[in-house]
Amino acid sequence: NVTLMYLSSCSVVQCHRTAGIGVCRLHTSSSSASSKEHYKVLVLGGGTGGIAMSARMKRKLGAENVAIVETSEMHYYQPIWTLVGAGVKSVAASGRPTASVIPPGVKWVKSNVREIDPDTHTVRTDNGMEISYQYLIVALGLQLHYEKIKGLPEIDDWEEFKIGSNYSVQTVEKTWSALQNFKEGNAIFSFPNTPVKCAGAPQKIMYLTDAYLRKTGKRATANVMYNTSLPVLFGIKKYADALWEIVKNRDIQVNLRHNLVEVRANKQEAVFENLDNPGETEVFEYEMLHVTPPMGPSPVIKGSSLADEGGWLDVNKETLQHNKYPNVFGIGDCTNLPTAKTAAAVAAQSSILDRTISKVLKNEKPDTKYDGYTSCPLVTSYSKVILAEFDYSGQPLETFPIDQSKERWTMYQMKADVMPHLYWHGLLKGFWGGPGPIRKILHLGMK
Repeated sequence: NVTLMYLSSCSVVQCHRTAGIGVCRLHTSSSSASSKEHYKVLVLGGGTGGIAMSARMKRKLGAENVAIVETSEMHYYQPIWTLVGAGVKSVAASGRPTASVIPPGVKWVKSNVREIDPDTHTVRTDNGMEISYQYLIVALGLQLHYEKIKGLPEIDDWEEFKIGSNYSVQTVEKTWSALQNFKEGNAIFSFPNTPVKCAGAPQKIMYLTDAYLRKTGKRATANVMYNTSLPVLFGIKKYADALWEIVKNRDIQVNLRHNLVEVRANKQEAVFENLDNPGETEVFEYEMLHVTPPMGPSPVIKGSSLADEGGWLDVNKETLQHNKYPNVFGIGDCTNLPTAKTAAAVAAQSSILDRTISKVLKNEKPDTKYDGYTSCPLVTSYSKVILAEFDYSGQPLETFPIDQSKERWTMYQMKADVMPHLYWHGLLKGFWGGPGPIRKILHLGMK
């Protein structure tokens, strides 16, 4: 990769070369100095939801009327990190420069959001800017809280102590390292006692670990263990039943209502609280530990009048319009929508939110309703996936007219190779709004 950047007082031209192809993007950019600006639509967050909605708003209103606040230089396709942690994909292949995914011409405010004041329609950033807006789209994602696990922040070298986590770009490759260096003992996988993004990911890496240990002849001396805070293996019964069969057949131990509270790295011990008997803990020795960190709402939302009691963005579950401020909208992990937090959910939400904003712009009542569609491709081996799809009611809402609770090679190919293309070239460009139309065709309009 070769990256060249030209700076002036008002713009950034970033040219990067990937696989021999040069790409240049022009963005007006602000990085410092106190100033005031106004935009018709201001998007907070340059993750999946923020980029997708920026692209849609650019087409609707023109690039000059749209700005996005995001501090990160790189944008990552996080769903592929499951396969990075298992040694199938590289972490480098999961990321692209943020400048290459922000729609050309849209103003990029390269900073963190410091404060949102919906009463004065104003956002303040860390670099001293004050931005007013007519409409606000909040897509700030959620926060990872590794520091809430006692002993974890003090560990300088996760690799030395055989710890990994597929939830962070800094730690995902450490999962693969721990897997390769496994000799014998417990391989433990945790699930925290908080809302999480991609609730299937903590157990996907467990199935891949089991498969890898079998492939390398180490499974006989390994005990693969899933310690989850939840009272169930998976939230949707149809898929949970299929997963229980898999864990039984592969001799995987599942401990429900176990929450990781401490890591004693020097002893290679993990301490779990029994949530059915608070205060009671159990110590497990480990040879490999995959940590899914506790997660929580963005502190910027939590500290504003936009939040519900839990600190999440308080939006209407059908229209994604804020329940108190009609010119504020939300998408993705930062919201209090009662569905699983996934990129697939963001895709479906982006289509609904596009329609909602179109109606609001015309002073009409939003008429399209989000049904809570979300999806989790449950990777169960290096060649099989159970494609879980469901809605607010917890009922399966499957795209294909087959039983998706069965492990399938075709679904693995879709997860590993088709979905990344759909993400970069469809969802982020504002063209992919989920599989709803395909589902209707394949089910002859019945679903």
